[in-house]
Amino acid sequence: MGSDINVTLGNWSEWFMLLAAMTYMVVFVAFVWDMASHSKTLGLREEERARKRAAAEQDSRELVGVGASSKAAASAGAGSSATVSGSAEEGAASARTAELGAPGEFRTSGESSTKGAGEFEALNYTKGARRPAARVAVMLMVIAFALHVFAVVSRGVAADRVPWANMYEFCSTGAMVVAGVYLVTLIFKDLRFVGPMVSGLVLIMLCLATIAFPTPVSPLQPALQSYWLIIHVSIAVAASGIFTITFAMAVLQLLQSRREKRLALGQESRMGFLRAVPSSVTLENFAFRLNSVGFVFWTFTLAAGAIWADQAWGRFWGWDTKEVWTFVVWTVYAAYMHARVTRGWNGNRSAWLAIAGYMCVVFNFTVVNTLFPGLHSYSGL
Repeated sequence: MGSDINVTLGNWSEWFMLLAAMTYMVVFVAFVWDMASHSKTLGLREEERARKRAAAEQDSRELVGVGASSKAAASAGAGSSATVSGSAEEGAASARTAELGAPGEFRTSGESSTKGAGEFEALNYTKGARRPAARVAVMLMVIAFALHVFAVVSRGVAADRVPWANMYEFCSTGAMVVAGVYLVTLIFKDLRFVGPMVSGLVLIMLCLATIAFPTPVSPLQPALQSYWLIIHVSIAVAASGIFTITFAMAVLQLLQSRREKRLALGQESRMGFLRAVPSSVTLENFAFRLNSVGFVFWTFTLAAGAIWADQAWGRFWGWDTKEVWTFVVWTVYAAYMHARVTRGWNGNRSAWLAIAGYMCVVFNFTVVNTLFPGLHSYSGL
């Protein structure tokens, strides 16, 4: 890896990073606007279904009253009872249709109790749904991601190395991976409901990189001049990006679970925006799938780091602070995987474990890198 620095290109990288951050801010506002407008639309639909359900129940009661007051012959009475029964069943069916909505309509946690193999259908795109704010948000996020990629790549070209050798570069590259993973996932599933949190976290990461960890373009330190920097750190960035998205889904899961409990008790929920969010079970299971991928990546990060440590310092493990906290992160997510699969830790407990794991990732990246001295002190600050 060379040591030639292109200062001009480095400055362009910083300007494009700023443009990306400003675009992500607009994306965040657009996603929040979509969440507010879409949840309001769903609220109006819920009220309409409630009126239909009430009307269907009223019709059923009236038909039962007519059947009870009938004094026809026994055979006629039997036929009338059958008619009343059929009418009552039709009324109940109408009530169920009003409650669940039309086929293909997005159903939220308070409206559908469907669990099991088909639960991820709630994450499919709904045909004919008009959500202009969400469409604008996704389009702008693609533009922001393109600006972000150019900023990161130009940073690497300016330094003539991979762009993740210090805190600024790791944070900005990590934010790019978060946005990229989210956009790729959007191709397959409708995760626009998590857009405000993802775009918000990306914006926070870019602001953190720019304000807290400003680092000029510089050559690599001798200890980092290894191909393992590409392998080890890139996989760690990918794992952190996945954990960021699952953290957002775990927070939404906790909020949605609380809302579901209030609705089950017949109480009103003040978090109306959660109408646009799938059930807590759907969120939990989808986050578990993503966490499984992230856990595999982090396991490889831990193993690759040990191999790199042996080549750089002549030992696989030395209880350096960074090594210890990397292992702590792995342990927490391993406990999450084990508890959920074998111990039945579903619901809020699994969400709290996922959040604890991400907090360890954040602590490992921020506090350990900046405050704890060690062999991994490459923050560039």
